Amino acid sequence: MERLIFHVDVNSAFLSWTSVKRLQNGLSDLRLVPSVIGGESGTRSGIVLAKSIPAKQFRIETAEPVSLALRKCPSLVVEPPDFQWYRQCSKAFKDICRSYAPAVEEYSIDEVFLDMTGTNRIYPDPVKTAYEIKDRIKNELGFTVNIGIGPNKLLAKMAGDFEKPDKVHTLFRDEIPAKMWPLPVRDLLYCGKSSAERLNNGGIYTIGELANANLDDLKKLMGEKGGEFLHRFANGEDTSEVTEEYGDAKSYSIVTTEEEDISDYERADRILLELTDRVSKRLRRDGMRTTCISVTVRYLDFKTRSHQKKLDEPTDISLEIHEIGKQLLRGLWDGKTPLRLIGIALNDVTKDDVTQLSLFPEDNARREKRRKIDKTMDDILDRFGKGSLKRGSGLEKK
Repeated sequence: MERLIFHVDVNSAFLSWTSVKRLQNGLSDLRLVPSVIGGESGTRSGIVLAKSIPAKQFRIETAEPVSLALRKCPSLVVEPPDFQWYRQCSKAFKDICRSYAPAVEEYSIDEVFLDMTGTNRIYPDPVKTAYEIKDRIKNELGFTVNIGIGPNKLLAKMAGDFEKPDKVHTLFRDEIPAKMWPLPVRDLLYCGKSSAERLNNGGIYTIGELANANLDDLKKLMGEKGGEFLHRFANGEDTSEVTEEYGDAKSYSIVTTEEEDISDYERADRILLELTDRVSKRLRRDGMRTTCISVTVRYLDFKTRSHQKKLDEPTDISLEIHEIGKQLLRGLWDGKTPLRLIGIALNDVTKDDVTQLSLFPEDNARREKRRKIDKTMDDILDRFGKGSLKRGSGLEKK
């Protein structure tokens, strides 16, 4: 089953959200006039955080000083940001997105990725579904979004950056030559200004030229990793997952969906182990331990179930957490009905670093060994990044 990813991006988020609030208070719509969000109302201090489409006609740029923007357009309307209101708007549109997708990754305050893989039984037409989401956000919340559709996060985001505002675009693999390759290399996701200049100096100007360049020559030009990375992206290759990962003062949580349905314990346990390693690493990084573990699963029809267990003493050891997670998983799932999502949460966390010693020396030795393994893995992941190391599911049974 090929993956299906949506990228949802609010058009001129800060300016749109400010306009919605102004309209609620009987004021004018900033989106219709030259306007910016930045600094403080009536002053020339600060920088431009967002600009309206009419402001673009005056060549006003995001991140430039408000004083410079006012010189370009003396009649420019300047409104200060309201981040508390922005968080409310952000949550509102993400809540709508979550009602459609098994997993939603918050890419930024105004962008999300939706993993729609396997939802074809509920939403057989992806484009129609994207329009439904887009129009619901517009009609219910008063601002517009762009939605990009593709088989991975890269292509979905590239599609979402096509013509704006209030549009839906697709970028499937067979559309890459016509829709993506003619674009300048600077438009490729994660290809910065300096990388684009170096490519141009090497005679590569379009994404298509980059995609079809000799890989060895490209590595010489951009470096071993940089050349391979850009070449892979130019060909539309991206294996990164849509992953919900969040935490607060009392919990650390992570959920993920898979490309194919999860329908056996062996595969589910491997996924749960990887999630456990990732979320417990964050727990250890903050010097915390969990006293309550919960596991969540979601079926193809979006129905969700979860179980939790209170611990006798706090822990931050990945294998201990995973063992409890497996027990919880077997208590809430038959191991056969296909799943779309698995998640684990470490709740009721504490900074308590006192560990009760066992009466059996071998138990204490095993816990110490596990702590050393966790520390070694954390150090490697910090140095080389996510994906550089994965724990074998059969590494330690006892």
